[in-house]
Amino acid sequence: MIKNLFLSLILLANCSVFGQLTTTQIDDLVGRTLKTFDVPGIAVAIVKDGQVIHAKGYGVRSIASTAPVDENTLFGIASNSKAFTTAALAMLVDEGKINWDDKVIKYLPKFKMYNDYVTNEFTIRDLLTHRSGLGLGAGDLMIWPDGHNFTTKDIIENLKYLKPVSAFRTKYDYDNLLYIVAGEVLAQVSGQSWGDFIEQRIMKPLAMNQSAASFQRLKDTSNIISPHVPTEGKLKAITRYKNPILDAAGGIYASVNDLSKWVIMQLQKGKYDNGKILFSEKQQTEMWTAQTIMPNKPVAPYFSHFKSYGLGWQLSEVKGSFQVSHTGGLDGIVTQVTLLPELNLGIIVLTNQQNGAAFNAITNTIKDSYLNLKSDDYVTLYSSQRKEKVVSADKITDEVWSTVAQNSKDKIKVDAKKYVGTYKDNWLGEIVLSEQKGKMYFRSTRSAQLAGEMFFYKDQTFAVKWNNRSLLADAFLTFSTDSTNLKMKPISPLTDFSYDFQDLDFTKVK
Repeated sequence: MIKNLFLSLILLANCSVFGQLTTTQIDDLVGRTLKTFDVPGIAVAIVKDGQVIHAKGYGVRSIASTAPVDENTLFGIASNSKAFTTAALAMLVDEGKINWDDKVIKYLPKFKMYNDYVTNEFTIRDLLTHRSGLGLGAGDLMIWPDGHNFTTKDIIENLKYLKPVSAFRTKYDYDNLLYIVAGEVLAQVSGQSWGDFIEQRIMKPLAMNQSAASFQRLKDTSNIISPHVPTEGKLKAITRYKNPILDAAGGIYASVNDLSKWVIMQLQKGKYDNGKILFSEKQQTEMWTAQTIMPNKPVAPYFSHFKSYGLGWQLSEVKGSFQVSHTGGLDGIVTQVTLLPELNLGIIVLTNQQNGAAFNAITNTIKDSYLNLKSDDYVTLYSSQRKEKVVSADKITDEVWSTVAQNSKDKIKVDAKKYVGTYKDNWLGEIVLSEQKGKMYFRSTRSAQLAGEMFFYKDQTFAVKWNNRSLLADAFLTFSTDSTNLKMKPISPLTDFSYDFQDLDFTKVK
């Protein structure tokens, strides 16, 4: 026993894993990941041949307590909820209530995109495949950050203002809003809310007894994580995202124990509990069939020959094996679910910090052990890559704030009266720029957390520093020469794509 433990530690120390990992090796891998990426807590589950062979929590639920993460600790699974939405719709297809290629306007007559042709041709399938023509994360500022007053009705009504960046059905650009619309289609057809359907028709049959379709619907929150964000050099526990508007795109809370049941059902082609059927094999094939081509560059060690999006799942090939996977991210939480159907293997990694390198390091190391690949030391590799990106991004942001500081030191005066006033964007609504005691401030009237001080940068451009420093999304504001129009864009290249400031177009209204 001591010899085996010593050998497993040697394997990890040499950054090489060959053959399926032992429990001790997984424990060591996750321990290194927690420390390297400053993640307070992680839960990991492995499903093989219809059985849960590993389900365990590591670290703590919150840095504010010593309560440990275990296999029943609840995490927000974020966009891994999308596969539940497509599964729910697949059940309606099985029942003959909808078809994947039904037009959305058949069920939601007020649905309208920027282009009339697109509106009339848009199908349920299009809602789920990220090929709408809209840009990456378009309109997400109606759902991020939390604390806004947008409704699902607002989103459906405002879609017509979002300008496409590519031709309809020609390019992959990830979106959240259209999954919210898909949730409304589900409700319209089934006569149940999205949350009721998910819990009663999917979670209950699978005995996902601790899980819920959203945070608000949880019956017991005694064993739940807090989200964490690195903020100005220090890890900080933040207020969790709670808005139900996101539910169909990313609202579910679950544990690795419960998600293991979901994964087993997926690997059994829709079957569960000794042959009962949640959805047909035909519909699973549809969900696991490539719908939208994704950019792909074959690189070691997997040399994937294709990458695409199905219905709620990302599809690829890794070293000759078919892979079905998805990731999810909320403020301070990131998750990953990975299936290799031909190996009857599923890997689940949930974390309470928003560094995706952590779940990638764990998933890929475990995956390599089943693919019989000599694994890289992903913890070290991804840590190094992340540091390079941060250094590069910091050079950009440091230059901006250094210029701002120099402007203040040089006492450069700005005619604030030229810029203050109310500006309106068609879908985000109004913002108010004001002057108070010689300082300028930005405030969104519909999204309370989009508030902060404005600083002169150069020419007609200002930088806004949000009061909530955990947003990590400071932005440029650039005015037209007559200050009647205003455009925005993120300052840091590492700003999450859901802060789609570049899609805003403000006009001064008073």
